[in-house]
Amino acid sequence: MKLFPLFARLDHRDVLVVGGGEVAERKIAALLKTRARVTVGAPALNPTIRHWQALGKVTVIQDVFTPDWLDGKWLVIAATNDRHVNTHIADAAQSRRLLINVVDDPELSSFQVPSIVDRSPLIIAVSSSGQAPVLARRIREKLETLLDHSLGALATLAEKHRKSIKAQRPDLRARRAFYDELLDGPVAAALRQHRGDEAEQLLTQHLAQPSVDRPGKVILVGAGPGDPGLLTLKALRALNEADVILYDRLVSAEILDLARRDATQISVGKRPGEDHDATQRRIHTLMVEHAANGQTVVRLKGGDAFVFGRGGEELEYLVAHGIDYEVVPGITAALACAAYAGVPLTHRDHAQSMRLVTAHEQEAPVLPQAQANNGHVPDHNTEHGVPPAQPSAPLSAKPITPNETLAFYMGVGQLESLTQRLLAQGLDADTPFALIENGTRPGQRTLYGQLLDLPQKAKRHQMKAPSLLIVGKVAGLGPQLKWFGQTLEEPQTELATA
Repeated sequence: MKLFPLFARLDHRDVLVVGGGEVAERKIAALLKTRARVTVGAPALNPTIRHWQALGKVTVIQDVFTPDWLDGKWLVIAATNDRHVNTHIADAAQSRRLLINVVDDPELSSFQVPSIVDRSPLIIAVSSSGQAPVLARRIREKLETLLDHSLGALATLAEKHRKSIKAQRPDLRARRAFYDELLDGPVAAALRQHRGDEAEQLLTQHLAQPSVDRPGKVILVGAGPGDPGLLTLKALRALNEADVILYDRLVSAEILDLARRDATQISVGKRPGEDHDATQRRIHTLMVEHAANGQTVVRLKGGDAFVFGRGGEELEYLVAHGIDYEVVPGITAALACAAYAGVPLTHRDHAQSMRLVTAHEQEAPVLPQAQANNGHVPDHNTEHGVPPAQPSAPLSAKPITPNETLAFYMGVGQLESLTQRLLAQGLDADTPFALIENGTRPGQRTLYGQLLDLPQKAKRHQMKAPSLLIVGKVAGLGPQLKWFGQTLEEPQTELATA
């Protein structure tokens, strides 16, 4: 974050604007709304600024800039069309540790004037750090259409009754619930219809009713593979409802940044070398402990909690302890990584079925997967890429068919044995594969090739977890259909050139 966003109180404080043209006029108009004491300095002034001077709204210095103009000022805006003059003003302001904005010149500025969505007292500021003001303006335009003008009246009404709300709802959760109802209920609806007296009456009536303690709950949320744009609307809503967030190791920082700022965030990710069963027991304990205290707990898991994510085990524990819960599905890695690598998991000509497989097993090789794990599968979202105790068969007893797509979770640490077993079970050596590292994230790398070459190519490119492996004819379409991230190799398979 290049700039630290803040809102400055300027009422009855002295501000200097250097410049007398149209650009300076726009800045002065915005400053006057804050009740700042504005001094304008320039050799010549346009008619509007002259008019403001006549009305006593601004003080004018009609001259060439000198550093003594900065005496007693809190803020400075340079709006001349001469960069030499602007540089002189900026240097003088910086030497006095005054914040200065040089219009359309971020290099000389110590702060930027953002695009504003004004729903006073609600103010929304949009900044591109001075790099793309047109982009900031376009985003402001979109926000203008989304935010009803009645929000300002709602904020004013909430401020008027703030002390009463705090007194009647001393518990933070109850107070937050009251504000949620204020925003979503009949009070806001009355304000949208310009019935202010009715809105205030509804607020006081609702506030007089005793608050009802709501039981805590757990929301099991799939965060997807990493791209925050793949979060569902329900997942985003849950993140902003949470009191406590228990998140796994591969949940991206960008997704956590979308959560409510005052929510407690607790990392519960499993790491190589740790006792994963002990970590899982801690997760169970934390969910029940916080929910029993009346809090909303978001159990945030990468991908989807019900695909190699131990989501079922966690819900069983909640049921056993009488804790309410909800489930918000996420986009599992196989779907997202395949899409971002240009690999359709099914295709009328090449793949009529697909299989999601975890390459992690703990026991002997010949059993079906669920038996080899005593009925459980590891959490691909927290153990992704951790090598198992022994290499073992990645597939169940069901035979592999030529027109089937195989998607392997957690297989990057054992590609050699995995390749050998696939060849032994009848796959051709030239079967296409796609190995996707950091799928959907900015650092996505995709390696395409033929199955026989998989271990050697992955080693050459130092492919690391988290990675997802797709094997099957459809992987040959990847080099042709790819659209995201870095491609490491592009083999000319029959499918890719068809």
